[in-house]
Amino acid sequence: MKDIALPHNHRSSLSVGIIGGGIAGSTIALRLAELGINVEIFEEGTSLVNGPPICHLHAGGNLYREISDEQCIVLLQQSIDSLKVFPHTVNVRPTVIAVPKHDKGDPADLIPRLKKLQSVYRQLVEQDPANQVIGHPDRYFKLYEQSDLERLSQQSMPTHPVSFDDWMIPVANNLDLSQFKYPLALVQEYGWSVFRLAATANLALDKLPTSQIHTQSKVTHVSQLADSGWQIEYQRYDNDRQDYLTHRLRVDYLINACGFQTGQIDDMAKQQRSRLVEFKAAYVTQWPDGQGCWPEVIFHGERGTPDGMAQLTPYPDGYFQLHGMTEDITLFKQGLARSTPNSSQPKLADGFIRKIKSGWENQEIHTRSTRAINHMSRFVPNYKTATVGGKPLFGAQQIPGDDITLRAADVSFAGKRYARTEIVKASSALSAANSIVEQLHSEGLFQAQTGEMSITQAFPVTRSLSAKDIEDYAIELALERDYPEALAKTLSYDLTD
Repeated sequence: MKDIALPHNHRSSLSVGIIGGGIAGSTIALRLAELGINVEIFEEGTSLVNGPPICHLHAGGNLYREISDEQCIVLLQQSIDSLKVFPHTVNVRPTVIAVPKHDKGDPADLIPRLKKLQSVYRQLVEQDPANQVIGHPDRYFKLYEQSDLERLSQQSMPTHPVSFDDWMIPVANNLDLSQFKYPLALVQEYGWSVFRLAATANLALDKLPTSQIHTQSKVTHVSQLADSGWQIEYQRYDNDRQDYLTHRLRVDYLINACGFQTGQIDDMAKQQRSRLVEFKAAYVTQWPDGQGCWPEVIFHGERGTPDGMAQLTPYPDGYFQLHGMTEDITLFKQGLARSTPNSSQPKLADGFIRKIKSGWENQEIHTRSTRAINHMSRFVPNYKTATVGGKPLFGAQQIPGDDITLRAADVSFAGKRYARTEIVKASSALSAANSIVEQLHSEGLFQAQTGEMSITQAFPVTRSLSAKDIEDYAIELALERDYPEALAKTLSYDLTD
């Protein structure tokens, strides 16, 4: 029921069409609809936010040693804002960064970046205490030598960790400590639930009178009108007629938020853009023997080789999500496609499109999930007792330009009244939304005074949702999408250290 008034804003006559209801499209829809702008959002699926897997905020980008410090700082700032707007979507637990001996990297190289990020975080908190959302700046990270872990391995397993050392006890007990270079780093990078994000978007947009959600709707054509507005032509399945019916809708501004299919709309809009698209998957496993409360653990490795990075992401009820950055696990042979001079849409092989549209064969689920378990057991020997816990989380990720290592990107503008979102990491969605608001101002299309409004004040309806309502609906969505409900449950600890 759309019965919530917009306390800080008037309803605008501006209408914005958003094609794509993933994290980017939904976040932008929330940002605009909360401002009183009329939003029409189009999504092919049955509900919003159902795309490539996410598992953590990138509060510093420490998982990616190959990216620049500048990208890491952008990711830190974006993650802080995301935490403030979507507090009930985060799993509060830290991340451990480990460098295996066989890897060419040196953990000492990570320390200057950690100190720089800590300094930036401290400045942000000094500017606005509300930015302190990933713990006290003094405790942004902690380093552990082998002797520290050997000492912690003798301690009993805590059931409710309250300190960094508590979080390291399961790690110290389960890693072959002789395999790693030291120090290991524990960092305040939290988990992020795609299902609770989906629940937040669906619930909040349903409450906002300025939003109209068109699910099960495929956009087939867009065309610019003489007055610079856009006409959107789309097909929607009609249950009564048992057929797809064509509809047309006029909007003043068009936002292309189609994720890996962004190039299709670019082609329709005659706006050429170079980009990459990469198909990736993460694997759902269950490890009943995994005692204690685990942090996320990143084992660095060279991407695309048999020693590619391994990533262990904890969820409630003994579930763990695994990444293995090899071509046999998370990455795929021929899984990377490029746009061409003739089309902005990179063409993935038919097999990947079939997975996205129709799902996976059971045999491949078992084969790749088992490989992920074996890859993890190289570092966590006891992980060999884990089992397949469900179908993979998967999808295709777009990356603007031709730099496969790019992680901090948000939005670009082209032509008249046309924007395309190009986020690589979910925490960039809010930045994209803010850039679009600024663009609407600069084009004279929206004049509400938003400059004095804090990021939290800009989302009154979104932030009014209760943690319980979000989690309950997230569990419904997980089950509806055939995933374990554990992936939607909240994992949250107060890290006082």
